[in-house]
Amino acid sequence: MNKAPESYYKSVPHPGRRQAILLRAVTILAAVITVAVLLFLVVYILIKGIPHLKPELFEWKYTSDNVSMMPAIINTVLMTLLSLLIAAPLGIFSAIYLVEYAKRGNKFVAAVRVTTETLAGIPSIVYGLFGMLFFVTRLKWQLSLISGAFTLAIMILPVIMRTTEEALKAVPDMYREGSFGLGAGRLRTVFSIVLPTAVPGILAGVILGIGRIVGETAALIYTAGTVAKVPQSLFSSTRTLSVHMYSLSREGLHVDQSYATAVVLLIVVMGINALSSYVAHRLVKRSGS
Repeated sequence: MNKAPESYYKSVPHPGRRQAILLRAVTILAAVITVAVLLFLVVYILIKGIPHLKPELFEWKYTSDNVSMMPAIINTVLMTLLSLLIAAPLGIFSAIYLVEYAKRGNKFVAAVRVTTETLAGIPSIVYGLFGMLFFVTRLKWQLSLISGAFTLAIMILPVIMRTTEEALKAVPDMYREGSFGLGAGRLRTVFSIVLPTAVPGILAGVILGIGRIVGETAALIYTAGTVAKVPQSLFSSTRTLSVHMYSLSREGLHVDQSYATAVVLLIVVMGINALSSYVAHRLVKRSGS
């Protein structure tokens, strides 16, 4: 039987090849649309907000005339640090137990993971109502910095926990086996070998948590309040940048200043992301050396 020339087979389009070309085109189109939307939002916020960035917006004390965002900036930093101080150790150590110490196929571990995924999908307004009923009313902490911080800590705990768990799973088992072969115990292996290797993934979860803290509004209105001044204590009411921006836009009297606040909020988030990436790079470089 005569075989067809090789050029014939190359000229006939293969179904799998066409599907691959189509999928590649769809992927590129989705990436372009995502980047375009991101650039549009950033450029729009910068154009609308930068012309209204004035010195009075950064005065230390807020008044109805200057609508200063400086107290909100300080409150945002305090809220972020306090929330991470509560959630990060719980999330990281819980993930370490689930990955490194719990037995494979443990029903308790499966229940914890299902619960964590469920908590990650709950709307923020539900967390706000829970924080208001439990921290504000039941524990009588009132609308305060600590009420908002504990509420946000519960919100970001599933994110930090799941990302840390996946980062630990991504560490090759040969690292653990090599450490055990050299006589190191499990605790030393986890903190000297596994955790330094998983730092980028862990910091990715922390960055996601920070982004949710900085951008959260609904939960903080019910738990931290809207007082635009630097808190005197953990039990003082506060207003973060996102709540400050929401309050200005809701009143309708300071819309331009709300756009300026959005610019500062964008810069803060980008600065935190850049700082976290730098820290992750330094830690990975140090652990590699």
